[in-house]
Amino acid sequence: MRQVNQVKLGEAFIKDTAHRESHDRCLWAARMRRDNVTSAIPEWEEMRTLASDIKRHTLSRLDEYLEEFERNATANGIHVHWAADAAEHNSIVLDILSAHGVKTVTKGKSMLMDECGMREYLGEHGIEVYEADLGERIQQLDQQRPSHIVMPAIHKLRTDVAALFARTLGSDPSNDDPHYLNSVMRAHMREKYKHADAGMSGVNFAVAETGGIVVCTNEGNADISANVPPLYIASMGLEKIVPRMSDVALMVRMLSRNALGFDITQYTSHYHGPRKGQEMHIVIVDNGRSARLSSPDYREALKCIRCGACMNTCPVFRRTSGLSYDAPYMGPIGIALEPSYDLDRYARLPYSCTHCGSCGAVCPVRVPLPEIIFYWRNKVVESGNSMLIHDMEMSAAGMVLKDASNLAKAEKLGLWALRNLPQGLTESQLNPWAREHTNPEPPAQTFRQYYEKNIKPGKKQ
Repeated sequence: MRQVNQVKLGEAFIKDTAHRESHDRCLWAARMRRDNVTSAIPEWEEMRTLASDIKRHTLSRLDEYLEEFERNATANGIHVHWAADAAEHNSIVLDILSAHGVKTVTKGKSMLMDECGMREYLGEHGIEVYEADLGERIQQLDQQRPSHIVMPAIHKLRTDVAALFARTLGSDPSNDDPHYLNSVMRAHMREKYKHADAGMSGVNFAVAETGGIVVCTNEGNADISANVPPLYIASMGLEKIVPRMSDVALMVRMLSRNALGFDITQYTSHYHGPRKGQEMHIVIVDNGRSARLSSPDYREALKCIRCGACMNTCPVFRRTSGLSYDAPYMGPIGIALEPSYDLDRYARLPYSCTHCGSCGAVCPVRVPLPEIIFYWRNKVVESGNSMLIHDMEMSAAGMVLKDASNLAKAEKLGLWALRNLPQGLTESQLNPWAREHTNPEPPAQTFRQYYEKNIKPGKKQ
């Protein structure tokens, strides 16, 4: 399978000014809301540390808490299954659905099911799966991946959705009013809900102490899928476990504030067993998570609670969209996770990062994303998957930075070029920087020159 070239895939989005600016504006607004609500909590940084400690502790005793969860969930009347990988997960789900004669399923948002390719797999076996989340359903109708963990269709404009609904649902193509578009989808999905044989959802948190799960949404679609059909299946990565119900309160506070900048999600639903007359199943999935857990270099990626804050703040993601990563997980957390699935295919992703550190600064559970991304860059080089241009750049940088005299010469050369080369050459389309920027005015002297003249010890003031 060919390597994913995120830079190339992002070029078309960058050139589409209307989509790029809308995407950047919406995500940065979510980041600003996040900053506003977190700044109102004096103990916010202590909360981040506590949330990180809870997740780190849970990972250190993951086997014990998973076994405790299974015992309590089983006692609650829930059927618990274990899947080693995506194929086993899909097979288990198909077996459950087939045993009940299921033909149609409504499904709440689940990154894990996307990771496993479950919807496509079930479709191949004659089972129709309808995404219940508005953004996910939009992407499904458009035959695209979700472009964001929390806001799957955030890269689209209202006019895009209006055209899509007109083409697939028969709505008015000239009406892009959000209320109208929501009403079109509501009417469309009500019919699916009425005839669904089963419902599915992901899991935000699973509580070892109670054997229950917590699902957070802003539309309530997961509640319909979980409560209306006679069969409910939830899929969870094994890292979603927390020890106690008291831990959930903190995690929900962290999740909602970081995801969209709101104090709480619209719906925080707790399922501790099937409703009367219903059958409930939970599928606990590994799919490479144990391997991550065994690695001291990137095991802390398992602390992630899928809030999407790292995407909202990332300057690369905001301008290229999640689709450019061509992976179930995108943005900084995608760069941290996807190479662990397939290093050859995702070898270029670690280079889609400016190393600004913003993702690590906002992560509610202190996942060290910049360090993990840098780790994967090293692994890419060690595996022989690095690009020639990157190797040449690093070799040149090594020559310049290995001693102060080389750096000083490079500074002089750069300043000379800025002062003397024609603007038409330095800001030509051959220079990628010049496509979106104007070169800076060269300073009269470098800091090195200023230091030598004014600050260096021994100089007379």
